[in-house]
Parts: sequence; structure tokens; C-alpha cells
Amino acid sequence: MGLTTLKMPQLGESVTEGTVERWLKAEGEMVRRDEPIVEVVTDKVNAEIPSPFEGRLVRIQVAEGQTVAIGAALAELEVEGAAVETASQKEPPAAPMPAERPTTKTSGEKMSPAVRRQAHLARHAATGDGSAAAVAAPDTRAGAREELVRVSAVRRQIAEHMVRSVSTSPHAWSLREVDVTRLVEYREAHRDDFQARHGFPLSYVPFFIQIVCDALLANPYLNSTWTDEGIVLKHYVNMGIAVALPDTLIVPVIKDADQKGFDDLAYALNDLATRARAKSLSLEDVQGGTFTLNNTGALGSVAGQSIINQPQAAILSTEAIKKRPVVVDDSVVIRPIMNLTMSFDHRIIDGLAASRFLNDVQRGIEEWSPAAIRL
Repeated sequence: MGLTTLKMPQLGESVTEGTVERWLKAEGEMVRRDEPIVEVVTDKVNAEIPSPFEGRLVRIQVAEGQTVAIGAALAELEVEGAAVETASQKEPPAAPMPAERPTTKTSGEKMSPAVRRQAHLARHAATGDGSAAAVAAPDTRAGAREELVRVSAVRRQIAEHMVRSVSTSPHAWSLREVDVTRLVEYREAHRDDFQARHGFPLSYVPFFIQIVCDALLANPYLNSTWTDEGIVLKHYVNMGIAVALPDTLIVPVIKDADQKGFDDLAYALNDLATRARAKSLSLEDVQGGTFTLNNTGALGSVAGQSIINQPQAAILSTEAIKKRPVVVDDSVVIRPIMNLTMSFDHRIIDGLAASRFLNDVQRGIEEWSPAAIRL
């Protein structure tokens, strides 16, 4: 028998550390190969780390709630054989990408990570033995006019990621007013039929994704990454879609969005958003984004300044659609108007490049027609 070390794996681009949310095995327990052994939280995802070996968990070296750097030792396992490779560690095998048009299925007696997580929290809620990623009970001292709410591991990771982004990239910002009359009219005319055929609502976001993909391919510096060797231009679009959750924000990625038809984009978007809210995304779902689209309008925002999702070059927000009086051909008319707001890395993009990109997006929205849909 020999000892091997389980180490904190690399859990996504630009991730430098992770927080142990909870151990799924106790010291002394046997662990099968590829059996989940510990749940780890980063600013990008909650991930169950599988054991790379079969053996006995001898010693836990990182307590629940503790944050450590990538590569740090998490635990020691006793395994068969004297010469055992150290788990330094290969990334946990990513779950296969879901079908673009998912079907409902039962899981029998097995529970998903999200279900197990909720069961765990429910069991310990009464005793106060909460998970590190869950917000601890607030200070409820009698007569207190202030309360202390403990910062969850997820919120702490997001905070650190946001600080790193602002420290890394000199943020510049731009705003553009866009007339969305054509899209609004089309959506109103087809929303009921779409709902009946597909089983979920017709969103504006798939339209925006196709328009933004075209603009990115025409303006590749918006779809790039800054490196010490130079600027890496991406001639493909992996579109990150910001999804707001009650206690956090996560950005799942639609891979090769520029190659997908409208219905496939709509299905992918609905699937990722649904699984994000159920906290059942895989690591693969949140990796590899080249650009981020943030639909803040769904939350009622009319203008905002988003922080770039590192290591990307820009983030575009589509704000709320509001009817406003505007001048068209010297006449004042009422039109549905939406603000586009964009933060961009001024190391890579200057005002001219940003304006050309926004011009293309604006033109794609204002001149949109059903013929523009790629099926």
C-alpha cells in the first residue's frame, strides 16, 4: 500500500484558487475510483471532484470553508501499490455536453449533485451546521440595528474575480440607443406559436446572439484575448450568457454559437439557464467563453457598466426595452428603444474599434428582418 495526494485541480480559465465546500467522504472511508470525494466552489462553478484512485481516505488536509490555491494538497489517500502517481492533478472529467434539445428523464434512485446539495443543507439547517457556500444565519441579537451576513464562498470568489478583472484590464465604456421595432413586432407575432412548438418562451436573446456573432466575426479584436506574446484573435464565437441567480451570477457558455441555427441557440440558451438555476452545470458548461452577452434588461436595468469577464476583451449588455418619443424623418413618434452598453479592454480596443462593432450590432438590430434568421 502507498500514499498519494489529492490536489486542488484547475477549475477553469483564470481561476487561481478554490474553496472546499464540503467533503463527501470522511477520514477512514473507502473511496472508489472516479467516485466524488469533495465538492469545490470557484467563482465559475460548483464541482464535485472525483477520486483518481481507489483506496482509503487517510487524512483530510483542507477543512470545509477553507480556500486554497490551485495545486494545493487537499487530502491523502492510501492506495494499492507503492509507486503511485500524485494527483497533481488532471482536471476532473467533464460531464458530456447536454443534447441541444434536452428531454425529460427520471434518475431512478440516483440523485444529482444539486439534489444532494439541497438534501445536505436541509439536514444541517436545524443544527446550524451549514455549508460554506451557503449564507450563514445573520446576526439576530436583540435590539441590533445592524446585522452581519457571512460572505459565502461563491460570493467571495466572485468578488475576488471582479477585483482581478478591474486591476488587470483598463475598462472603457460605451452606450448606444437602438430602435428594436422590428424585433418587437416579430416576437409579438410569433411568441405564442413558438411557446406551443418548443415548450418555453421566445426570448430576444437568441436574436441578439446571432447579430452579435456576425458583428464579432467582422470585428475580431472584440473577440480576442490579451497575452504577453500578443493579442490572440478568436475566429469562432463561444458566447457566454450571464445568468443571474438569487445569490450569485454565473456565465455558462454556448460553444460555437456562430455556427448554430436559431432554434438550436434557443434550446441551448434555455437548457443552460435552466441548469444554472438548478445548480447542475458541469465544468465544461462554463469554460472557453470568448465574449459575454449580459441581458440586464430582463432585470429592468436601462443602463449599467459591467465588468469584463476575464480573459475576454469585452462584455455587451442589452438593457430594458422602453417606449420613448424619438424623431423619425422630422416627426416625433413612439418607438421601443433599447440601450446597448459595452465595457471593453482599452489595451486591446480603442474607441474606433468599439464604435465600429456597436455600429454593426445596431444595424443588425434596427435593420433586422425574418430573412436574417439562420435556421
